[in-house]
Amino acid sequence: MPVAELLRSPFEGALVGWLVARPAEVDRLPVGLLSAAEVAAELQRVQARKAMDAAYEADLLMALAAQRPDTDDPPPGHPGARRRGAGSPVPGTSEFLPDEVALVINSSRTFASDVLTDAWVLTERMPAVHDACTAGKLDWWRARVFADVLGTAGDEVIGAVVPALLPKAASLSSGRLRKRLVAAAIAADEEFAEQRRVEAERRADVRTRPTDDGMSVLSSELPSPVAAAMWSAIDQAAQLARTAGDDRPIGLLRAEAHAAMVLRPGGGEGPAFTGSVTVLAPLAALRRGGVGAVDGDLGPSVDGTPITAGHLSELLAELGALGLRPPAGGGMDVALTDERGALLASSTFGELARLAARGCTTHGREATCRCPVLTAPVAVDRYQRSAAQDRFLKVRDRTCRHPGCAQSAGRTDADHVLSYDCGGRTGGENLCCLCRTHHRLKTFARGWRFEMHPDGTLRVTTPSGITRVTRPPGLRDRIEQRALPGPLPPTEEPAPF
Repeated sequence: MPVAELLRSPFEGALVGWLVARPAEVDRLPVGLLSAAEVAAELQRVQARKAMDAAYEADLLMALAAQRPDTDDPPPGHPGARRRGAGSPVPGTSEFLPDEVALVINSSRTFASDVLTDAWVLTERMPAVHDACTAGKLDWWRARVFADVLGTAGDEVIGAVVPALLPKAASLSSGRLRKRLVAAAIAADEEFAEQRRVEAERRADVRTRPTDDGMSVLSSELPSPVAAAMWSAIDQAAQLARTAGDDRPIGLLRAEAHAAMVLRPGGGEGPAFTGSVTVLAPLAALRRGGVGAVDGDLGPSVDGTPITAGHLSELLAELGALGLRPPAGGGMDVALTDERGALLASSTFGELARLAARGCTTHGREATCRCPVLTAPVAVDRYQRSAAQDRFLKVRDRTCRHPGCAQSAGRTDADHVLSYDCGGRTGGENLCCLCRTHHRLKTFARGWRFEMHPDGTLRVTTPSGITRVTRPPGLRDRIEQRALPGPLPPTEEPAPF
């Protein structure tokens, strides 16, 4: 139990519990009755309140950090000890602190780490900036500019720059404030500029995020000379296509030129890469032998509705009609789901064709046979998983199943949710994909609880009692399906920050 809880009286404990349990609320004025001047004044008050809340949030984050010391982590040289460079942005705290904060505030681990970094820098290294936010005199956005520019500077630089610029910070735009902070820091420490350049180069990365209508943004952060050279090559290729008579928008030509340079469809030197496509097919959508509720259930199951040779023949015909083929040099997997989106079975395209041609071992190619020829991989009586189980898990989960993590399933571990040594089965109902970071968290972090349901739903509870639930992509809740009759579109977990 934390020391703070031991020191307070029962009355104080009850009062704190009541205050914490109150629903979030905001004092609101009757907007329709306000004059323009009153609206402007209230907007200014809201900005001050936002700054106060952000400073209060930073205090809360540091209070949680104080209760998660790094002494709780496996020490160096012991199994599970953290890798070099990994850990919490708050010195002296557990490397798993950002993961707990991510679940508490419902964000990604990266976002939570950034929030913790700002909170620690402003409360511990720049208390004057934090106090200005607490008083509502400086907005949190400008406070974060202080943290971003001076977060890695020495104490002497911070001691010289913050008092000089803080009084006028609220009157400067964030861009001008950043420039003045950089200039003042360089004046105080001539090596500061080179230090920032080296740190910026270490942050180089390539990122992707979805936008709308099947489009995504691919962005690269790298040294300016390299970025300028890449842009020049892309633009020249696009302008060459325009000169050759292609009158499509120049932006589209640049995008195609960029893709061609990376993917090299015409070949080239260096390693070759292959593609893999996974086709998801609801079993109930097949025209022949269509299935509905079984024994009062809301959807079919592998046992109640076996995937037969007849089903597979129809599926292959459907795929052929759609013109789906494995990519050149790559492969194509097929995943069969029920009406809820739960994965029933997965297989390669070649295996499907062989199973459909062979039929069941008892009745051969009899079209009306209801004997299963394809099911989910059965549990094995050993710790090591089968190859079929690994493929099934990656198709079902697609990413790390820890809430807020989007690491590709191809770069994850297949983890026994209930440890094999504690009686957990090596089967799909007790296995899920976890990236190495969250696999280590589950194994070594104190106070975390992981529970898995037979349909693949995973419940994760933090040491502070916050629970988040993730489902395999596309899996719909039974209550949701009962409330909305007819076919439902796949639902996904809300996107993290």
